[in-house]
Amino acid sequence: MSNSTPKKSTSNRKAELLQNVVEHIDITSFDARPIIESMGKMSFTSRDLARATEIYNMMLNDKDCAIFLTLAGSTSAGGCMDAYAAMLENNMIDGIVATGASIVDMDFFEGLGFKHYQAAGQVDDRELRDLYIDRIYDTYIDEEDLQACDATILEIANSLEPRAYSSREFIKEMGKYLVKHGKKKNSLVKLAYEKNVPIFCPAFTDSSAGFGLVKHQVDNPKKHMVLDSIADFRELTDLKIHAGTSGLLMIGGGVPKNFVQDTVVCAEILGKHAEMHKYAVQITVADVRDGACSSSTLKEACSWGKVDVAYEQMVFAEAGSVLPLLASAAYHDGAHKKRKKWELAKQFD
Repeated sequence: MSNSTPKKSTSNRKAELLQNVVEHIDITSFDARPIIESMGKMSFTSRDLARATEIYNMMLNDKDCAIFLTLAGSTSAGGCMDAYAAMLENNMIDGIVATGASIVDMDFFEGLGFKHYQAAGQVDDRELRDLYIDRIYDTYIDEEDLQACDATILEIANSLEPRAYSSREFIKEMGKYLVKHGKKKNSLVKLAYEKNVPIFCPAFTDSSAGFGLVKHQVDNPKKHMVLDSIADFRELTDLKIHAGTSGLLMIGGGVPKNFVQDTVVCAEILGKHAEMHKYAVQITVADVRDGACSSSTLKEACSWGKVDVAYEQMVFAEAGSVLPLLASAAYHDGAHKKRKKWELAKQFD
């Protein structure tokens, strides 16, 4: 028996900790409109959420508006994964800008058939490390499953022509892989591929994908594919110019938020006209006082020429608690049924 083989007692302990699977919320199974309507008559964050839902519905009802979802943080692992998938599947999202973790470690990971688990009580993180269990707050991931995900990213990279790819191009290949080999029907990556919704991860290698791509480069030192983040910026700017009117639904902040907002400025530098994002909602718990990019308000973004302030709303709340209400209310309001399908990924065919 090799030293790497887990002892039976260790295996039992790991199984004990990884027994409560995170179940993702289904926004189509309940109608949150009465709750949102009641919140609109309240104050504080409740009223902010009602206003944010109203603005998101404005985006959906505006026949000329393309909607971009940005994802930062761990709401996908925490139970909102199917909510984002339902929004995409029902034509409520036209483009996505996300962290690599949201797309790879969470969505693609589950698309391969792996799961996230609820943590039960306080466990010493040194014990978790010994058991190869990774922790996101109160959510667990089996590190061995995550390494299998890394190996799949390596497999995809090895199958590609050695050249520069935007993250959108590579994620498209991930979606194609899930169509053939995936275990989950409503993976966001898979649905985006099938419905021509582009996904950008400008900091793609800051995720589990990075390990597989590093190994691809080491194994193929003179003939390997690479990711081109400049191409990401150019492609997303091209989409902004093409769309004209645009709306942003931003979960968290960070790189995805700044990246999609900066397309307006980039277009100007290229000598093209691109109006400021007409609608914007951001759900975050980041404190505005520290001056960090993740916490800059939407009004602040207006000073940079990125976001108009006529229809903007900050919601200072943990997104996993309020996004399902906003999305459910908008879904049941039904404006998505009358929207045109932008299929923005076809711009790159």
